[in-house]
Order: sequence, then C-alpha cells, then structure tokens
Amino acid sequence: MAAASSSDSDSGRAESSEASSKWLDAHYDPMANIHTFSACLELADLHGDGEYKLVVGDLGPGGQQPRLKVLKGPTVLSESPLPALPAAAATFLMEQHEPRTPALALASGPCVYVYKNLRPYFKFTLPQLPPNPLEQDLWNQAKEDRIDPLTLKEMLEGIREKAEVPLSVQSLRFLQLELSEMEAFVNQHKSKSIRRQTVITTMTTLKKNLADEDAVSCLVLGTENKELLVLDPEAFTVLAKMSLPSVPVFLEVSGQFDVEFRLAAACRNGNIYMLRRDSKRPKYCIELSAQPVGLVRVHKVLVVGSNQDSLHGFTHKGKRLWTVQMPEAILTMNLLEQRSRGLQAVMAGLANGEVRIYRDKALLSVIRTPDAVTSLCFGRYGREDHTLIMTTRGGGLIIKILKRTAVFVEGGGEAGPPPAQAMKLNMPRKTRLYVDQTLREREAGTAMHRTFQADLYLLRLRAARAYVQALESSLSPVSATAREPLKLHAVVQGLGPTFKLTLHLQNTSTARPILGLLVCFLYNEGLYALPRAFFKVPLLVPGLNYPLETFVESLSDKGISDIIKGTRVRALVWEDPTCRGAARPVSRNY
Repeated sequence: MAAASSSDSDSGRAESSEASSKWLDAHYDPMANIHTFSACLELADLHGDGEYKLVVGDLGPGGQQPRLKVLKGPTVLSESPLPALPAAAATFLMEQHEPRTPALALASGPCVYVYKNLRPYFKFTLPQLPPNPLEQDLWNQAKEDRIDPLTLKEMLEGIREKAEVPLSVQSLRFLQLELSEMEAFVNQHKSKSIRRQTVITTMTTLKKNLADEDAVSCLVLGTENKELLVLDPEAFTVLAKMSLPSVPVFLEVSGQFDVEFRLAAACRNGNIYMLRRDSKRPKYCIELSAQPVGLVRVHKVLVVGSNQDSLHGFTHKGKRLWTVQMPEAILTMNLLEQRSRGLQAVMAGLANGEVRIYRDKALLSVIRTPDAVTSLCFGRYGREDHTLIMTTRGGGLIIKILKRTAVFVEGGGEAGPPPAQAMKLNMPRKTRLYVDQTLREREAGTAMHRTFQADLYLLRLRAARAYVQALESSLSPVSATAREPLKLHAVVQGLGPTFKLTLHLQNTSTARPILGLLVCFLYNEGLYALPRAFFKVPLLVPGLNYPLETFVESLSDKGISDIIKGTRVRALVWEDPTCRGAARPVSRNY
C-alpha cells in the first residue's frame, strides 16, 4: 500500500508539473542531423497555402556539403546543395501582384540566392572590388616570368602584413600552398586577372514604404568589406550603401526605407553602430566591454548578448538601461513575439542546456533541453501560431508549442526569493550624535511639534499680510475683481537715464473679451518724464499677450527714484456736475 501511494504521488507530481508548464512537447529528434545557427532559420509560407514551413541553411559539418533544407512538420520536404557556407536566411515580399507568395533569400559567400516556390528565381552577386595595385604588379611580373614563385610568396606576405587593401582569394590560396605546389599554381593562374571579391556576413529585411506585415521589403546586407548594402526588392540593384568602421556580424532594423529607418549593426570590434536614413556613416556608437554574440530589438530597446555571459539593454542613442548576468555562456539569441498578448521578449540559449526568456531584465520562463541549443526560432509553424523550434549542438531538433492559455509572469522562471534578497546590507554604525538626537526627539517631541506649528502659522500670516498690502498698493500683477480678469506684467529695459517701459496685458478669462479700457501712468513729474503716459487698450482676446511700450527719462542727477503706477480706466464716465465742483472720471488703480 505504501509503494502504491508513493507511485501515485509521483505520478501526481509529474502531471501537475506538466500542467503548470507553458509548453507542449511536439517533437524531439536527437538524430535530425541539423547544424545551423539562428540567422539561418526562417519560418515562412513558401507556397501561399497557409502552411508555414521551416527553412534551414545547414552548415554541413564533418566535410559534408552545405545544404538548403525545407521541413514540413518533423520531416524534411526538400534538400538542395549550396556552393558555400550559408550566412543568413530571410523571407520577404518582392511585389504587390497576386498571388502574394513570399520569396526566400539565402546569403552564401558573395551571392544571395532568391527562391520562389522553392525554385531558383534570381542570383545577386556582390560587386567586385578593385585589387591591390602592388599585388596586380607582382602577378604581371609572374606572368612574364620575371620573378620566381618563392620571391612571389615573400613579396605577397609582405603586402598582406602592411597593405590596407587585403589580398585576393587567388593570392591567399597561393600563400597556403607547399613549396612543391607553387610553380604549378602560378602556371595555372598567372594568365587570369586578379579579382577581389568580398562575402556576405549578415542579412536582414527592411520594409520599403509601408509598415504592414505583408508589405514589400528590401534586403539589407552586411559584407566583409565593412559595408552595408540595401537592395531593391524587384530589380536587385543597390539603393543605398553605408560604410562601417568594422565588419558587421548582427543587424537590426526598424522603420521604412522610403520614409525613415534606423539600423543597428554589431561589429567584430565589439561596438554597435547606429545609422539612419541618408547617413553614410554611423550616427551613434555603443562600446561594449566584450564581443557581441547576439543582437535583438525589443520594442525600442536593443538587447545585446556578450561573451561575458551577460545581457545588456541599450537605447538607440547608446544609453545603457540594464544588465543581467547569465549562469552560463550565451550560445544564441532570438526574438519571441506573441502578438495576441502584445508580448515581445528575448530568448537566450545557454551552454548548460537552458533557454531563458526575458522581458527587459525580468525572467519569464526557463526551458531545459537535453543538449545545448545553438539556434532558436519562434513563430507560426504549420498551422500553429506560437511554435518554438530549437536545434542542438549534436544536430538534434526540438519543437515545442506554446499553450493557448499560457501567460508569462515576471519571475515565473525561478521559484523562491531572488538571490539579492539574501545579501546582507552594509549598514553604517550608530554614532553618538545620532543616539542623542533620537533621545531628544523622544523626550521633547510635543514641544518640537508645537514650535513647528507656531512657525508655520506665522509664515502663513506674513504671506497673507504681504498679499493684502500688494492689493492695497496696486502692486499685484493680477486683478482682484471678478468683473475684469486681467494680468499685468511690466518690463524695464536700459541703463539710464532713458529707459524703455513695456507693459504686458493679458485677459485671463476663458471666453469673454474685454473692451473699452484705458491705461495711464501716474508718476512724479519732478523725477521722470514720459512722452506718452496715456494708452487706449484694444480689444483684449482671452489668452493673448498685448504689449504697450513707452519711454521713461530720469530727470534727477542725484539718482533719486520713485514708483510709477499704472492706472486702468474702465470708461471716461463723468459724474454729475452738481456734486461739489469739477467733474472727474471714474477710474480704478491696477
């Protein structure tokens, strides 16, 4: 009975762990013989029938020829040989015509092979580079038998060490030969012209003029010649060319080519360069402390993995946002995007067989695999929207499907408190002054509170008195009456004896204009002279500023000053003449 109960509990724990997992194990084949990396994995609807297939640029290890493989489900649908090692694979729409079938682009060596419906459609070759003139002169001398092969080798080695322009493939192959093979090689190739051809190191796609998912895209190529090329999707001509200080190995783009785009290129010198539209050179540079092993853009954050076992988040201007330390070395990275929930996260495959999923620096999930994962790809496969495809170091293939009810929660990948919680804080020691101050606050807390309240009330009283005095002396810049909500601001300019006085009027009401105002200045005529001391104010529209300018001349040679008051008159309405003497206007100071 005890054994039965223990087995039941073990099976119950297994079922509960399977139920709590966010992933369904769809397929695992340790003998799939697939050796690739994340840039050569692509999911695409190659035939336009809604059935997404997996495109793999297989490296062909162990002396095997590189191959292009297309998988449907767990089985290989087709294979075709490649002339060189693949560098990247991408799918893109070339045109708007129906049927909207995406094309497959595979970068291999100096060429980009474009397939439509899994049939060869176009081959783009990088333009040739000018050869080294010294190298060209040496091969011309060898053609005329003026130098022997040993001298040719010595001089080519000197050029390779000092010259800025690298040698051609022909010269590099010659330098690798044994002494007995050199003469035959020279006789075979001395009549051929020197050609220097660069190769493609990385590739991605960029929307041309629309941000839609099914919009036409351009190909962006990174070359060994430290250049970035943007290709036209129809004519396959070079639309733009940009130079970099180093060779690009990872690319991330956003935006549209015809509107505005940003391009981030991680290079072999350990830096990430930012380029924008119409910029031939990088605009910003992110200097890393180690070599990058992956580059993924999550919303507006660039997530970089380095060979120091860490993930870094940067803005497009190079500001570091966060850093997360990994338990093992990072082998590969890619983007996980769940559009139904608006989720974008980073997947990182580690050397210990874990695949960690992060949103910013928060760990969402951890997937443990039998072998170290070397490539990752997430997207629609077959008819499942959220499928994770992984290839292992030993050539295995792992396919997992994300459950429709799965919800990623921050911290869901680790159980228990974070490790930082167990760290002891370095608290400073309590000083004698701190202890005495604490005792004083305990003993005289009531008296201290009363003193604070008395000072606060006194401050409020002084502020109220100053406000009343400003209203009585007409020094307040805001009208105190609700009938005419006005705001006045005076500016004095000049060093003397002549000053420029500018009076700014503003109607502070929400919708009611003010009409019929007059402004005059009251001043001591023995100290000042104003050529214009009376103004007729135009219609005051709410919210607008109306400046009134005049000049003030100081008449005193002893530096005596006085106050100049501005008076606003609502209307020149004269009182009844029977009221004891001369009539006077009804006015109000401001």
